[in-house]
Amino acid sequence: MSNKEAFFNHINDGYKCKGDFITLGAGMLGEETITNALVTVPLKTLNRHGLIAGATGTGKTKTLQVLAENMSEKGIPVLLMDVKGDLSGLAQASEGHPKIDERHEKIGIPYEAKKFPIEILTLSEQDGVRLRATVSEFGPVLLSRILELTETQAGIVAIIFKYCDDNQLPLLDLKDFKKILQYVTNEGKDEIQEQYGRISSSSTGAILRKVVEIEQQGGDLFFGEKSFEVDDLTRVDENGRGVISVLRLTDIQDKPKLFSTFMLQLLAEVYETFPEQGDSGRPELIIFIDEAHLVFEEASKALLNQIESIVKLIRSKGIGLYFVTQNPKDVPEDVLAQLGMKIQHALRAFTAKDRKALKLASENYPDSEYYDTEVVLTQLGIGEALVSVLNEKGIPTPLARTMLRAPMSRMDVLTEKEIKEVLDNSKLISKYNKTIDRESAYELLNEKIDRINKEKLKEEEQEEKTSRRSSSTTRRTTRMNPVVKVLTSATFIRSVFGILKKVM
Repeated sequence: MSNKEAFFNHINDGYKCKGDFITLGAGMLGEETITNALVTVPLKTLNRHGLIAGATGTGKTKTLQVLAENMSEKGIPVLLMDVKGDLSGLAQASEGHPKIDERHEKIGIPYEAKKFPIEILTLSEQDGVRLRATVSEFGPVLLSRILELTETQAGIVAIIFKYCDDNQLPLLDLKDFKKILQYVTNEGKDEIQEQYGRISSSSTGAILRKVVEIEQQGGDLFFGEKSFEVDDLTRVDENGRGVISVLRLTDIQDKPKLFSTFMLQLLAEVYETFPEQGDSGRPELIIFIDEAHLVFEEASKALLNQIESIVKLIRSKGIGLYFVTQNPKDVPEDVLAQLGMKIQHALRAFTAKDRKALKLASENYPDSEYYDTEVVLTQLGIGEALVSVLNEKGIPTPLARTMLRAPMSRMDVLTEKEIKEVLDNSKLISKYNKTIDRESAYELLNEKIDRINKEKLKEEEQEEKTSRRSSSTTRRTTRMNPVVKVLTSATFIRSVFGILKKVM
């Protein structure tokens, strides 16, 4: 048997699937693509999370696009974090190209241009379905983590939430939370101290500064109503294809607090809302975080801890998390250890630091008799990658240098006109883009403060009246009658004594 035949059998045996699967491309032996040596990933293991890594310009985002398209084709809903703004092209079919046809001929699968159902989401003032959440939905623990509070400050936040629950004061937006912070150290100080203990004004001041920091990064747009329901991320269209939700993040790259806030809330909400699923035939939702190195570089410690916990636990809910970044070392080791699918595009080794990173990256993949992984990583062309996934039994597949299939949709952004068309056809904009500002803690506390001030004013007026009345009574009782004054004077008494002596 030739080396090529042996490799063909090696790949086909290693990537054989009994159930439904997605085809990523074909295995390569050296520089040659081995037709029909198909590299596949079972739908069953897509909830085991994944990594797409590689240097800038090596095709990571296109690989993400290929995965999202094929997941949608299989009826799996997808959420994409679009940091660079180049994923909206999923809504339009590819224009095609002779090089694409040539690539697919080598792989051994036909090429078909298609467009996919997408929903454009936004955290900011960009056009799209607005994502919001209320302060109450975060709860005191999660909110304290995102604000990076001390243990003492976190205790104060817990007291504030308890007070609001006990007194039916809805905490919906940051305006509500700031108001209650001011209230507990001013007008409501005595009430809070009596029921829950003393709260330091310096601590509430520190919390308030943290809230303002998030507010300045756009948090006032995110906190509020109507809250986004995560079930709307799991929709399928009339043809049974999973809807691809594209979250536009192009204008918040310099706002890590806002992104951390969103990520914490989303992961917590998904984990709490979705039922346990175990190992089913397909995932309920796949979440891709593009340019994940930006997330991890800027993320708070709370976000990192939360992601590590969620990655370990959320698989049983049927959710897959996929990180797209430049180098595997950008992802924390505890997270990296949980990722079942690894797609590694080319890495560059221009410096000693790069060579060290390259060596570490190569150690993340299984050994192969067909490749020197460290060498191959520097030789991969655009649209090629080293691939290792989990088979249906959860065992890592053989390492395969893979010629990846091309996206079926446009590999470019939508025009403004095309974006408007997508938004006009949205089924969620009418549900979420109307701002609701119902009566909440801010309004109720203002009314309570007004009542307190009016009562204080009445008490002060009453005290003033009582004081004036008391003062008047005192003056009346101490003022001597003129007749009595004359009768009790010393001169009068001496005169009377003088007259009495003469008479006697």
